[in-house]
Amino acid sequence: MEMISSAVDLFRTTLITIPFMQLFLLIVTSTLLLLFGSLKFALLANYLFTFYWGFKVNFGEVDVVSASNFPVFSLVYLGFGSMVVMLVLFSFRHTTR
Repeated sequence: MEMISSAVDLFRTTLITIPFMQLFLLIVTSTLLLLFGSLKFALLANYLFTFYWGFKVNFGEVDVVSASNFPVFSLVYLGFGSMVVMLVLFSFRHTTR
């Protein structure tokens, strides 16, 4: 029970700031893609924005160019995120009708 309480406290006290223009761009992009009937691309756009925000929040201060200061977890995060995007794009080619 203590673990659940500490997790709730973590979510209650954590502050994440997303720039308004990025949020506005996400809403406009998603709306346009949904209006044109492209549900898959709208979901992909939402995933990419969320992936970017997650990387920016966790590794915003890390210098991406300098490999010596780059944490291993960030490479794992980028690797799995890129793999998900590639699998989604590959699955777009194989649609069943």
